Amino acid sequence: MVSLARIAEDPDAWRSRLESSDGVPLVFRPLVRTDAERLAGFLAGLSSESRRFSTFDGHDLAAAQELCAAIARYDKLRLVLEEEASARIVGLLEFSLSLPEGDVERYRKAGIRLDEETDCRFGATLADDYQGKGLATLVFPLICDVARRLGKHRIILWGGVLADNPRAIRYYEKNGFQQVGPFTGADGRTSLDMILDLGSSSVFTAPGGEA
Repeated sequence: MVSLARIAEDPDAWRSRLESSDGVPLVFRPLVRTDAERLAGFLAGLSSESRRFSTFDGHDLAAAQELCAAIARYDKLRLVLEEEASARIVGLLEFSLSLPEGDVERYRKAGIRLDEETDCRFGATLADDYQGKGLATLVFPLICDVARRLGKHRIILWGGVLADNPRAIRYYEKNGFQQVGPFTGADGRTSLDMILDLGSSSVFTAPGGEA
């Protein structure tokens, strides 16, 4: 299994290029320490609705600096989508290689045994002007490839997906995730746990989907 430290040492080895449905060249790569200001611009530009669906503690330069300072220090791998020409960050994709006890217990009650050796958490946030254009579906095969290179066989959603976010639920189901069950978070909101088995997933890669 590739370590987070090794990824941080050679981020270019994880770099891929793709093109949005409207022809914009994009780069998919690990977050690096010099990204703080551009990441801050991405976070600050998220609408209140996008912020409601995200997992970030803040949306300013301090929050961006904290994310960049955490590279290879803990259990998180963060990747960005950026416009190749402008280097503007338009997406933040996050993996967590640790599994909170609360998640493990919820899945256990649903008959699913999670294991940090084989399972990881994932969450994604796109800039508002890139939502609804199929970009999340276009990049999903790369997300699965990253998980496999990390030695993972299953992906669960980081914090679940809010039950009142039907577009996200359709996106995850279209890309092979199965609903596990609802739960109520500490904030009182209802979310759905979902899981993807990378060995049996059938990823739909056509552009122009909901996400």
